[in-house]
Amino acid sequence: MASMSLNPDPRTAGGAPLTEAATADADRPTATRPNAADAEAAGNDAARPEAVNADAPRADAARTSTPDATTAAAIAELTPELLEFRRDIHAHPELSFQEFATTDKLAARLEAAGLTPRRLEGSGLVCDVGEGPIALALRADIDALPIDDLIAEDFASTVPGVAHACGHDVHLTGLLGAGIALQRAHETTPGGLGGRVRLIFQPGEEVTPGGALRVISQGALDDVPEIYAVHCDPNVDVGRIGSRIGAITAAGDTVTIRLTGHGGHTSRPHLTEDLVYALGKLATDLPSTLGRLIDPRHAISLVWGEISAGHAANVVPSEGILRGTLRCLDVDGWNQVAEVLPELVERIAGPYGVKVDLEHRRGVPPVVNTEDQVALIESAVRTELGENSVQLTPQSMGGEDFAWYLTHCPGALVRMGTRTPGGITYDIHQGDLLIDEGSVPIAARIFTATALKVLDGKREALQPTG
Repeated sequence: MASMSLNPDPRTAGGAPLTEAATADADRPTATRPNAADAEAAGNDAARPEAVNADAPRADAARTSTPDATTAAAIAELTPELLEFRRDIHAHPELSFQEFATTDKLAARLEAAGLTPRRLEGSGLVCDVGEGPIALALRADIDALPIDDLIAEDFASTVPGVAHACGHDVHLTGLLGAGIALQRAHETTPGGLGGRVRLIFQPGEEVTPGGALRVISQGALDDVPEIYAVHCDPNVDVGRIGSRIGAITAAGDTVTIRLTGHGGHTSRPHLTEDLVYALGKLATDLPSTLGRLIDPRHAISLVWGEISAGHAANVVPSEGILRGTLRCLDVDGWNQVAEVLPELVERIAGPYGVKVDLEHRRGVPPVVNTEDQVALIESAVRTELGENSVQLTPQSMGGEDFAWYLTHCPGALVRMGTRTPGGITYDIHQGDLLIDEGSVPIAARIFTATALKVLDGKREALQPTG
């Protein structure tokens, strides 16, 4: 069992200044757009037919390099192309389970690198790098959100009402870069990688219960012993990650309550079902009562986003609706809510004679990071980005369907900083989210370093002792 490694130096907790390695890293680009000459020099292999051999084994590679050295050089070389790829994806976002062009672009670039991606049903793909037993999986989500893009950049979304406002364009580009870099290392290192790395480009994270279930049902997690992911965090400076052992996100459900009655005149509420009053009682009493029936340490949070009934001041309406989200910090609380919610809704609305239709749509459980995997990815990041590049992150009340993978195997998700040091703090799921593009190659470096760390551990475990 690995020892807990979250922020052993208390000075790094809560956002200590970036280390020199993280701020002065020559491999990390600024957020300025590469010019056309730079982009052409780096090569857009998915677009140029002659680039199909761009990632073939290099004749000048004497097959004596180490995977670490090879991947570092590859990511540095790929950075201009990765920035262009991410901007193209950002400009052409696709909603959940409609990521067809995104999947095509990823498949084309992976094939150009000499890999054989396997398309999933609908959208998304899986691609293995290396040979032998699967050592680990790396996952990136690829879908966008149904909101307008408000950034004033020339790569802003060209699709009205659709935007990459959660950083999935960065996730998928980082994983693509890692896949290419790992493939180059496999080709040029004696003995290859020493294992197989599975890349999962997952569709449909932004809808519940999430595309992860669809991916798992198609065998993408078969024989995978552990899995890792990153998620953009605009509250953390670029060059740093936030991590924690245990639950790092919350369970997230949707709750819809529809009330119906006969309707009537507001002068005679006693002759009908006072539907608006019943709706109001549910809106106020249900959240507070849940907090009295379930241990408060589960931190149940029911917040309404929609309440609607009626159109006239003197008419008691015949129908009304409440819609909101239900979140809690752990699986036990999540399961308890599912048991008590139907009875509690009926108990509150019952005295008013209305008909109640409750739709409790279970979303995702919390992402529960396992200790060994947190220790491993933290160690990989510290080696790659500097000793002070890891900070403890609070548990988020947001949901993430990466949780479903962790019901099958151990793993860890970390929050990757996307804020320009000293810059504006944005929020995800907002149209004005502007990500420091230095996070794009850093995502590739984190994925790659994590994979190599796992592979190194597998090799060491096979070494004879004594």
